[in-house]
Amino acid sequence: MKMGTIELILLSVGLAMDAFAVAICKGLNMRKMNYKNALILALFFGGFQALMPAIGYLLGKQFEKYITSVDHWIAFILLSIIGIQMIAESFRKDDDKEEDADKLNLKEYFMLAIATSIDALAVGISLAFLSVSLVKSVSFIGIITFAISFAGVFIGNKFGARFKSKAEFAGGAILILIALKILLGHLGVINF
Repeated sequence: MKMGTIELILLSVGLAMDAFAVAICKGLNMRKMNYKNALILALFFGGFQALMPAIGYLLGKQFEKYITSVDHWIAFILLSIIGIQMIAESFRKDDDKEEDADKLNLKEYFMLAIATSIDALAVGISLAFLSVSLVKSVSFIGIITFAISFAGVFIGNKFGARFKSKAEFAGGAILILIALKILLGHLGVINF
């Protein structure tokens, strides 16, 4: 089976949706648009979203059952932890938040990037069995995720500037809901 450019773009956009949702949540938390942090977050998301299918492609079919048996748990745990932290932050006084709001947290970005790109590992395994260039595939996936993630931070910031702690609470709740969706979807409880 051959995968064309249109299918590859659609696949890339689909894979980027979790990163987009999380990027919106991070934008909600910013007092004002921080382009440097948005760029770094988008680089993390785009980079990991490109790296994971490459790893999956190289691992091949032999490890698929091991990866898919735990990927949903990893994503669930990481997204839930960060979501709970965001909800807890929404209850802090604004004075306490002022100094933390625009801090660059590479550890958090790293965890979010892994959590949102775990499913791309399994996609990479699938790509190994299709007539598709690995370089072209991971390039499309990485670039599209980067662009969508950067836009997500911007969109979240524009919305969040009006609602501050309520937006941060909502962002944390959204991350937990994404985590539950991933877990329940992999367990076969829900089918979307």
